[in-house]
Amino acid sequence: MTSVLRVGALAPDFTVTTDTGESFTLSDLRGRVLVLYFYPKDNTEGCTAEACEFRDLFPKFKRNKAVVLGISPDSARKHENFRKKYNLPFTLLADDGHVVAERYGLWIEKLFWGRKYMGVARTTYIIGPDGRIKMIFPNVEITGHAEAVASVLKTLG
Repeated sequence: MTSVLRVGALAPDFTVTTDTGESFTLSDLRGRVLVLYFYPKDNTEGCTAEACEFRDLFPKFKRNKAVVLGISPDSARKHENFRKKYNLPFTLLADDGHVVAERYGLWIEKLFWGRKYMGVARTTYIIGPDGRIKMIFPNVEITGHAEAVASVLKTLG
């Protein structure tokens, strides 16, 4: 499945569980700027580096009044442990059964050391207060990614 989402499209709504076990619905944050970043798995080298970059630059996101949300197929309990272990100041969302990744077109076939498997395409969306996608960062390179997102937020005002 490939993403059919484009800049200007309404971000697909969803309801999932947070790292604190609470229910979360994306549309409940209408009126706010959102940074929604999809990542494959908690406690892996790349995903940890990406989360820690967002953590380290969190004051920039706060200054721009943006809500940062990380989402992966890991459970709420794994997310809770991951958030606490790395002192992440933002919410992690449990995409149980990768339903949200599929809705966003990000549940894809991957290849690692000759082995094919299904997984999340590391992608970040900036969603405006109107619920529309303002920017898409596909095929994210981890190093410098959070800084690039923060820079775009600054230009969006």
